[in-house]
Amino acid sequence: MANQDPRTEDATALDELGAIRAIMDRSQRFLSLSGLSGIAAGAVAIVTAFVADHWLESLGASRMDQYAPLLDPSYPGKLVWDRVAALILLGVVAAALAIASAWWFTRRNVRRKGHRMWDAAVRRMFVHMAVPLAAGGIFCLALLVHGLPAFVAPATLVFYGLALINASKFTLDEVRWLGLSELVVGLFAVFVPGHGLLCWSLGFGVLHIGYGTYMYLRYERR
Repeated sequence: MANQDPRTEDATALDELGAIRAIMDRSQRFLSLSGLSGIAAGAVAIVTAFVADHWLESLGASRMDQYAPLLDPSYPGKLVWDRVAALILLGVVAAALAIASAWWFTRRNVRRKGHRMWDAAVRRMFVHMAVPLAAGGIFCLALLVHGLPAFVAPATLVFYGLALINASKFTLDEVRWLGLSELVVGLFAVFVPGHGLLCWSLGFGVLHIGYGTYMYLRYERR
């Protein structure tokens, strides 16, 4: 019986090693994120920014000083907290809708692929996202306490971008690029704080829709 070609044996070993690495990669990374969830989240963000912008404009905001209605003119640096609370509530509702849509679309994608929705990779991803998001929430609260509402929108973009970058090692590589894009938009928004809502709608809205569309066309469309 002729001996097997050593080159064939090497190729077979490399194929097996590649298969093992692929299995390990799938077990350590959550690969079932839905592009439709990104599109839905982006649409929610744009509508939220539109509502907030028109509400502030109805209170006397101008394009040069968008956040003037949130500051008490009688006490420099003091916020009108009932108006701030209304904006926070709007943001909480928007976040809840975005998270709900992400959960629904991703759950549907997971079931279609036969994967698990809540495994070790998902837990690690959420833990690594939670740290920058929690820090960002506290930082934004500090900005409000010190009467600096114009920098809240840029801060949310920066910390959200950091959260995505931090969690990207446990999911698809495209998430890292989305995080970097959010970070760039957030840092730009720091220098134009009067246009925070516009940058916010660009980062959370347009970028999410673009990312979601790309993800859907690449991974989900059949």
